[in-house]
Amino acid sequence: MPGPQQSANRRLHLLGGILLLWFCCICLRLVYLQIFCYGKFEKQAEHQQQRSIEIAAPRGIIYDRAGRELAMSNMVDSAFAVPSEIPDLGGTISLVSRIAGQDARLVLADCVAHKTFCWVARKADDSTIQRLKQLNLKGIHFQKEAQRFYPKKELSAHVVGEVGMDGSGLSGIERAFDSTLRGKPGKMLLSVDARKQWFSDVEMHDTHAVAGTVIVENPHTGEILALANRPVFNPNDHGNVTPALLKNHAVSDVYEPGSTFKLVTISAALEEKLTNPNEVFDCQMGSIVYNGMRIRDSKPHGLLPVWGVLAESSDVGAIKIALRLGDERFYRYIRAFGFGQRTGIELPGETRGLAKPLDRWSKVSIAAISMGQEIGISPVQLASLISTFANDGVWIAPRIVAGSVPPQSGPTAVAFHPAESHRVISSYTAAQMRSMMQKVVLEGTGRKAVLEGYTSAGKTGTAQKVDPATGAYSKTKYVGSFAGFAPLNNPQVVVAVILDSAVGLHQGGQVAAPVFHRIMQQVLESMHVPHDLPLAPQHQLLMARNRARDNDLEDGTPDHPGEPLETAEVSSDSATAQSPLPAAAPTVATGNVVQAALREPISPHPSSVPAVQPKSAEASTPEKLPTTGTVVLDVEQGGIEVPSFVGKTVRSAVEAAQDAGLDLEVVGSGVGRQQSPAAGAHVPSGSRVVVQFGR
Repeated sequence: MPGPQQSANRRLHLLGGILLLWFCCICLRLVYLQIFCYGKFEKQAEHQQQRSIEIAAPRGIIYDRAGRELAMSNMVDSAFAVPSEIPDLGGTISLVSRIAGQDARLVLADCVAHKTFCWVARKADDSTIQRLKQLNLKGIHFQKEAQRFYPKKELSAHVVGEVGMDGSGLSGIERAFDSTLRGKPGKMLLSVDARKQWFSDVEMHDTHAVAGTVIVENPHTGEILALANRPVFNPNDHGNVTPALLKNHAVSDVYEPGSTFKLVTISAALEEKLTNPNEVFDCQMGSIVYNGMRIRDSKPHGLLPVWGVLAESSDVGAIKIALRLGDERFYRYIRAFGFGQRTGIELPGETRGLAKPLDRWSKVSIAAISMGQEIGISPVQLASLISTFANDGVWIAPRIVAGSVPPQSGPTAVAFHPAESHRVISSYTAAQMRSMMQKVVLEGTGRKAVLEGYTSAGKTGTAQKVDPATGAYSKTKYVGSFAGFAPLNNPQVVVAVILDSAVGLHQGGQVAAPVFHRIMQQVLESMHVPHDLPLAPQHQLLMARNRARDNDLEDGTPDHPGEPLETAEVSSDSATAQSPLPAAAPTVATGNVVQAALREPISPHPSSVPAVQPKSAEASTPEKLPTTGTVVLDVEQGGIEVPSFVGKTVRSAVEAAQDAGLDLEVVGSGVGRQQSPAAGAHVPSGSRVVVQFGR
């Protein structure tokens, strides 16, 4: 039996072992924490002692074609809070929010959720930052950030776009090229010109339309020189910018083009040699019944040549021309002119429009589409259509980005290279269309688009909008448009004007043509384009324009043979899937009418159109001069008189053109058959004359 001393020693050894084991555990734990967990605790310490704030780098600068800054980045102060350092979090956040103009409840909730960091006044103005700094509040700190600044404000807002608070692009070029601009100090050059953009913005502002679009384009390269929308926004004022304001109507809106689409109908028929500008059609006093649907013109028309159908915007005449084309050929030209597909312009949100495939056309689709119904286009597609005629029949894709270059100290020249292009119609057909489009301005529904010192050409359009509430056409909301180019024989600029729901007058010739006149006049003069017409006395121009009565400029039809645009595009009714009716068997109203087309050529001047009457008409009576109407002033013609090239060989025609100081464009071979402009016309020196030769 052990003695007391041994028991004491045993207990002492046990205690020593326990202490040794405890010491070893402590050492092992220290080794584990100091060696194996060093990295983990170091990161935790950094997280507790330091704050990591992600600051976006300055974005690249955006310039217009002349090197003017449209978007740039400035360094500004932002205020943030460290909630763990603030003794009275609620009171401090309430005070800061009142100064910064923010909702204190939202800011406080953010600070409670993030104990170490939260923004309280991000990218605030200088006065707000100075007031916060003067308070010297504990836990409130400041940090420099890059803020996007738009020196032109509303100018080109829909083109340039804007960025969000985190520096990411939300619309326009800022969004389309976000990866290119984000955090890179390079430059992006646009094709737009700030001066021409300003002309467009100012003139759009003076209209009384709910919304609208103006596009200014170079028809030979596809460069967009200006693109303006209404309503507009200031990208510097983030608080008042709504998603609806960010919508770019020029590329995202779809509308029925109305009578501007007659350009497609008539040019296709001319290209297929199914008619000519002087062939006379009986417009049946503005009324036709097609497949049980009565279609009326805005005013009655009798006999009109093809150029008169375009100038007076006769729907009856356009339908008869389209019936000669037939469904398949008509649809082929619709696609060739770029409708139903995106143009490829470098802006986000572009629509392809609404163009039903051929197998979904109804029995009345060809009639409806021929006059611009039952098809949807965008404003940029309309501008491309007009550019095709101005560019000798070659469709070219519109472009708005000239290029991007790395940062450099000196000036840099960037060459603009046209994108995709293809021929739609021949040069001769394009020349015929340009001549007929000029008559729209001089004698038709576009008389308010006449310019001072420049020839111009274009087409008006008016279409009723679809009421979303009823799905039917509205009787009070219209889209009025005018699109054209100038000068006539050497087009330099295309301008398209589309006004949505204008207050009061709403026809394209009444509201859009005057806007075209004002913008085109300023653009041509800013480009120093030489005048191709003598400048008439100002009072004569004012008298001629004022005497163009608004009732004479109507071009819309009150009837709608097809389905409303949205309905037509989504309908699955079996009627739309039926085979198209052959063009040779239209159902036309019966009665004593003259034949649909008189094929003998007539003079291109309306004053020389023979007064052909129906056989059942009464004996002719002497024509009385009207007591009211439009007065067309006969201004003395200048320039070179175009000689006749008909019957001449190519060599003889070239020599005659050189002697006259004209530029001859030869189409075909053999002897001259047709020419445009016609012999006897007066054109500026160096103008182009298209002559078609044949054997």
